Amino acid sequence: MTGKVQGYTGNGKGKTTAALGLALRASGAGLKVFIGQFVKGMHYHEPDTLEHLPNISLKQYGLDCFIVNEPMQNDIDAAKKGFTEMLRIVMEGKYDLVIFDEINIALYYKLIEIDELLDLINRRPAHVELVLTGRYAPGELLDLADLVTEIREVKHYYQDGVEARKGIEY
Repeated sequence: MTGKVQGYTGNGKGKTTAALGLALRASGAGLKVFIGQFVKGMHYHEPDTLEHLPNISLKQYGLDCFIVNEPMQNDIDAAKKGFTEMLRIVMEGKYDLVIFDEINIALYYKLIEIDELLDLINRRPAHVELVLTGRYAPGELLDLADLVTEIREVKHYYQDGVEARKGIEY
């Protein structure tokens, strides 16, 4: 199997959910999956579920949700450390599917340089499938990807004051 590069971007809800659905399918087919979540350090319920599934590993490379503020140096350091670890994971080739969840946000806030990611994509082992999620995907990434899905918000109950709900948004 030749690995492809998939991108899920846009301002709508469901980018991470789509990537996790692919991870679930890959696990069921016996593929090994690694998920690295950038800028996410809060408790989400994905890790609680995924730890019970074979062939899926998940690690968070964020400290807290800084999106409402500017990232601090420790946010940058956490992202860079995570990217270095994921670079090693991809290049070792032990995983068939590697998901960089919210990598586009990390790029947007300059936690990681786009050239580093493009280099990783171009040098990865041929069988490794990459999934890159998050709003604000840069044009260079969209051009290089084999599949790009833009998720557009049409309507969202947040606008009516509904807070994030356990098991649905986190």
